[in-house]
Amino acid sequence: MIYLDLLIGFLEVGFFSFGGAYAAIPLIREVVLAHGWMDEEMVAYMIAISESTPGPIMVNMATYVGSVKGGILGALIATTAVVFPAFLIILLIMVLLKKALQNKYVKAALGGLKPCIIGIILSTGILMIIRNCNISLKAKPDVLTIGLSCVLAAVYFGSRKIIKKGISPIMLICVSALVGVVAYGI
Repeated sequence: MIYLDLLIGFLEVGFFSFGGAYAAIPLIREVVLAHGWMDEEMVAYMIAISESTPGPIMVNMATYVGSVKGGILGALIATTAVVFPAFLIILLIMVLLKKALQNKYVKAALGGLKPCIIGIILSTGILMIIRNCNISLKAKPDVLTIGLSCVLAAVYFGSRKIIKKGISPIMLICVSALVGVVAYGI
């Protein structure tokens, strides 16, 4: 039964994730929490780990959840399920719909999706900051996390001003990991 749940759950993520990995985070979170495969805190940790390891977030999350819940077979099923829809859609687009991409209405529809994807990514980031900083009416906010988020934002945006093209994502991940180890490990 777990294998069927993994297949259906990650097929859903694969078929309905538009806009890349960051836009898929809310859907991954919803599926994983709905099936009880992880709790809220573990999802946040896995997003951070998946982001800092090679490969797409969806694939890393699917592989991890599949391996924890169903062993090697579960990892293969979940990973295949999350990748298959994108493979199928791209194959169909390239073979059948090559001319449709030149259509002004198709271009307009795809252009209309861009602001939606930006909103999804922004809301996910804000939600993660709120949850990771313990911001609520009843709890005292985690000032260290808020401060580190501000420092890392300053490094990112400051590097864009100084270097003109900005700090690479890999370097920002390394800086984030180092700052996290120093701040929370000491």
